[in-house]
Amino acid sequence: MGTDLNLRVRELLETYDGPAASAAALLCDRHPANGIAFTIVESDLSSTDLTYGELRERSARFAAALVALGVEPGDRVATLMAKSVDLVVALLGIWRCGGVHVPLFTAFAPPAIAFRLQASGTTVVIADADQAPKLAPGEDMPTEAPWRLIVAGDAGSAETPHEALRLDELIVAQPTGAEAVAVGGDGIMVQLFTSGTTGTPKGVPIPVRALAAFVAYQEFSLDVRADDVYWNAADPGWAYGLYWAILSPLASGIRSLLLHAGFSPPLTWAVLENFGVTNFTAAPTVYRALRADTATVPPGLRLRRASSAGEPLTPDVVSWSVDALGVAVRDHYGQTEHGMLICNHWHDALRVDAPAGSMGKAMPGWTCAVLEDNADVEAPVGQLGRVAIDTAHSPLLWFLGYLDAPERTAQRYTADGRWYLTGDAGSRDADGFFHFSARDDDVIIMAGYRIGPFEVESVLVLHEQVAEAAVVGMPDDLRGEVLEAFVVLRNGSAASDELATELQQLVKKKFAAHAYPRTVHFVTELPKTPSGKVQRFVLRQKGNK
Repeated sequence: MGTDLNLRVRELLETYDGPAASAAALLCDRHPANGIAFTIVESDLSSTDLTYGELRERSARFAAALVALGVEPGDRVATLMAKSVDLVVALLGIWRCGGVHVPLFTAFAPPAIAFRLQASGTTVVIADADQAPKLAPGEDMPTEAPWRLIVAGDAGSAETPHEALRLDELIVAQPTGAEAVAVGGDGIMVQLFTSGTTGTPKGVPIPVRALAAFVAYQEFSLDVRADDVYWNAADPGWAYGLYWAILSPLASGIRSLLLHAGFSPPLTWAVLENFGVTNFTAAPTVYRALRADTATVPPGLRLRRASSAGEPLTPDVVSWSVDALGVAVRDHYGQTEHGMLICNHWHDALRVDAPAGSMGKAMPGWTCAVLEDNADVEAPVGQLGRVAIDTAHSPLLWFLGYLDAPERTAQRYTADGRWYLTGDAGSRDADGFFHFSARDDDVIIMAGYRIGPFEVESVLVLHEQVAEAAVVGMPDDLRGEVLEAFVVLRNGSAASDELATELQQLVKKKFAAHAYPRTVHFVTELPKTPSGKVQRFVLRQKGNK
């Protein structure tokens, strides 16, 4: 088993890591022209198939247009676009001329957009017409921006800046297309910014050879097969959506769905049913929203695989999925800097029953461990410590370091360079399964006990009236820190002192007597990043007021 999968890892590296590697050729040109790359689904469930031949022709013309605008290999070109035909054409056009893609999430406000554009040195921005007004000069945008603006799609009632170019006109105006530029396996194809909870976002350069790791995850952990109807619902403005809704399907030549509409539970159920989705992956927030929308669960789902990433799945969602989806959702763990690392794999050669709440085991091509807090050695079984990557035995490792931030890069490694520190805390059991606890800076230390918020949160959501919960540590003169919980109730449930006491007793009974939340705050929602991760530092600020 292991030998075959290790051989596959080597094959992937040979394909995507070499001096002649070209992103456009690997993602598009080598596939049959009549093969379907994406099915673009609209909010009314109408759809359009996009072939590799169409992608090659249109992206080649757009690449020629970018070259005419002065874009050279290595120049940054940003996209502020929803999932659409235009987005895929734009991305392949950027990579075809050797440009570096800078993804921008469409929910970003102008300050977040301006920071990323200026930090990356972007020269061209491609924006959907309804997003273009965010780039207008103002309090957060420079009066004389150093980038050119290209607008895609119908502006409708939105006001398009008068100096903007039109994507469709640029493509039509090109008499011939541009050839694919080879930047090599180490050549940068994407500059993505992390959504860290502290400090400014860090620029992560993603080389072409990272495609080997992305395809490996698609095969080993998602188990996407050629005959699957595959749908990754994540937004490509973030790592999980970009890596596995766009890049890995293109690299493997497997058709994928792209929903050109905002998220809603009824629409998600409808797409799953009407398009016969067999392999589905999304953030935990999506599954929680689907669980809350029991009225529209269709009877004829055909799911073979369901996966989740972004933040830990609580066991209650896994239990729900067996009945509602017909398959248990499997949790996967990774980072923007590496892709996915530790997973409850779906591949037949790797699939095993994992303990509830487990992250799973390291994926082939990666070696991971849990290190002690105060020494760079592996922690004993069951002990909470630092989740780390063995750099000497992880051939799929592609992280090059944060751009223009050598000190922040150095902080990620042990002194001898042997281990990359993920910044997450967890443990590993006697069977080798990893268990996530928290970000290192979210671990609560109370009277000498190290407590992971996820363990307490998993108990709180077992209560029938609780929809979501987050736990943080608050300063305490006697214990150093104590736990406080922020709880979102289900519709129809009312907050009360009695309910708070019930939740405290539930934690004592189901987890540990010392680890119950001393205070329970009932809130209408939890603060989250655009990718769905709970911002515990915001909760700590609220609790201190």
